Amino acid sequence: MRPENLDLGVIGNCVINALIDSQGRIVWSCLPRFDGDPVFCELLRDQTGDSEGTFAIEVEDLAKAEQRYIENTAVLVTKLTDTAGRALEIVDFAPRFRQFGRLYRPAALMRIVRPVNGAPRLRIQLKPLFNYGAEKPEITHGSNHIRYMGPDQTLRLTTNAPVSFIREGTAFHLEDPIALFLGPDETFTRSVRETSSEFLGNTIAYWQEWVRHLAVPLDYQEAVIRSAIGLKLCWFEETGAIIAAMTTSIPESAHSGRNWDYRYCWLRDAYFVVRALNRLGAVDIMEGYLRYLRNLPGIVDGEHLQPVYGIGLESNLKEREVDSLTGYGGMGPVRVGNQAFEHLQHDVYGQVVLSNAQAFFDSRLLRRPTRQDFETLEKVGDRAYALHDQPDAGLWEFRTKNRVHTFSSLMCWTACDRLAKIAAHIGLADRADHWRERAAEIHAVIADRAWDEDRQMFTNAFGEGEADASLLLMAELAYIEPSDHRFLRTVEALEKALLKGNHMFRYAVSDDFGRPVNAFNVCTFWYIEALAAMGRSKEAREIFDAMLSCRNNAGLLSEDIDPVTGELWGNYPQTYSLVGIINSAIHLSRAWEEVI
Repeated sequence: MRPENLDLGVIGNCVINALIDSQGRIVWSCLPRFDGDPVFCELLRDQTGDSEGTFAIEVEDLAKAEQRYIENTAVLVTKLTDTAGRALEIVDFAPRFRQFGRLYRPAALMRIVRPVNGAPRLRIQLKPLFNYGAEKPEITHGSNHIRYMGPDQTLRLTTNAPVSFIREGTAFHLEDPIALFLGPDETFTRSVRETSSEFLGNTIAYWQEWVRHLAVPLDYQEAVIRSAIGLKLCWFEETGAIIAAMTTSIPESAHSGRNWDYRYCWLRDAYFVVRALNRLGAVDIMEGYLRYLRNLPGIVDGEHLQPVYGIGLESNLKEREVDSLTGYGGMGPVRVGNQAFEHLQHDVYGQVVLSNAQAFFDSRLLRRPTRQDFETLEKVGDRAYALHDQPDAGLWEFRTKNRVHTFSSLMCWTACDRLAKIAAHIGLADRADHWRERAAEIHAVIADRAWDEDRQMFTNAFGEGEADASLLLMAELAYIEPSDHRFLRTVEALEKALLKGNHMFRYAVSDDFGRPVNAFNVCTFWYIEALAAMGRSKEAREIFDAMLSCRNNAGLLSEDIDPVTGELWGNYPQTYSLVGIINSAIHLSRAWEEVI
C-alpha cells in the first residue's frame, strides 16, 4: 500500500521524469515525454494492493525506509531495512550526461539495487499500464529482457536479475547488485550491470558540474540548489518548454474538484521563471525557454496569445476526463488537457515582453536578440495596449467570471514600460518615446480605476473591492515604489483578508468551485518578497523559514498547502513554488561580502 501523501522524490533528465514514494516505488511517470501516457499511474489509482501501475522494489518484513539525494544531483537513494537488520539501497536516476559531443538523455529510467547489509529478500513488481491505466500490456521476454507492449508504445526492461522472478513476482535474496534499465524497445548491447555503474557515475558528475556553475546566495543554499534542480527537471529541453508541474489532477484541496492537468507550459510563469534562472546564472534553461517563447505563433504574427501551450507548441489542449483512474486518494476527476487554452488572459502579453526583455541586456547569451526580435515584441505590446482595459479570465483563470482584472492591466502596462526601456537601450529614441507614452496612459488608468480610496487598497478588478494576492507584485514590477502609501495600505489590506498564519491565499471569495480552503504557495513567496522590499526583513525571514519547513523530504513543494496542518496539495512539484523559493532566498540572503 502506498503512502497517501506527496512526500515524493523526483528524478528526470529533461526528457522524462518520475515520482518515487518514500519506499522506493515509482508511482508516477509519463512516457515518452512529460505529457505522455502515465505508464506508472498508481498515484491516481485506488489502493487495491495489486501494484498495478507501479514499479516497486519490495523488501519482505520491511521495518524502515530512508531516502536521500546524492548531494547536488537528481540521483535518489532509498534504503530499505527489514526486521532482521538486512538492508538494500535503490539508486534511481534518469541518465543524463555528455557523450560523443552531445547530451545523452534517453527516455529511460535506471534503477540499481544493491545490498548494503546481509542479503535481504525482495520482490520486484514491474506492472506498467497504458492508456491512462485502462489497459494492461502484452508481455514477451528473452534471456535478459522483458517487453511490455501497449497500444502506442513498447517498453523494454533490460536487467541482470532473473527474468522469471520479475515476470512472476517471485521473492528472492539479493546477494549481488542488480541493474534495471527501462526504456524504449531497443536492444541493450552492453553489460547492463557495468553500464549502469558507468551511467550512474556520469550522471552524478553531470549534475554536480551543473550545480557548480550556479550563482547561489550565501544563505539557504540547500533549498536553492534543490529547487534549481527541480526546476530543471521541469524543462523539456527539446523545445525549451517548462511545464507548470509533472502531474495532473492532484486536487488543490480535498474533494474540491479543483483537479487540473499541469503538464503544459503557462505563459504566466514566463517572467518569474526567467527572473529566477537569470539570478542563478542557469543560462542553458533560460535560453531554451526564450527559444520556446519566440516560436509561439501568436508572438510572430502579433495576434492572440493563449495562456497555455503544449510542450511541443501544441495549441489545442482540449480537456477531457478519464474514468480509468479514480484520482489521488479517490478524489477525482482525473483530467487530461486544460480548458485554459481557450481563455482570454491579457497578462500573458506582459509576461512575454518581460521574459524576453532580459535577453536584450544580457551579453552572455549565444543568440542575442535582433532589431527584428524587437519589432516582433512590439506587436505583442500593441496587443497589450489594446487590451489593457478589457475584461478577461485573469491570472487565476476564472472559468465563468470575466472582468477587467487589475493584474492583467498591470502586466499590459509592464509590456509597454519594458518596450520603452529596450528601445532606449538599443538606440531607438522615437520608439522609446512611443512606448513611454503608452505606458504612462495605462499607468494612469490603473491608478484611477483600481485604487479604492474608501478601502485604501488596489482592488482585484476595476470597480470592484476584492483582495487579490497578485497585487503584491506591483512593487516588484516597478509600477509603484514599495514605500508608496498606496502599496503599504494594499499590503495591509491583503494581510487582513488573505493571510492565515504564515500562508497567503490567492483570494478569499467564492469562485466557480466555491471558497478556497488551502493557501497558494507562490502567493506566500510574493508576500515574503514584498515584506523584504518594504523593510520588514525580519518578518520575511521568519515566514520564509516556516515555508522551508513545509517542504517534503525531497526538499520540494507542490502548488497548495493546508494552512493548519501543513499538508501539501495540488500538482507537484510546482514550478511556481520552486521559483518562489529561489527568488525569496536571493532577496533575503546576506551578501557574500558581509561574511568574507
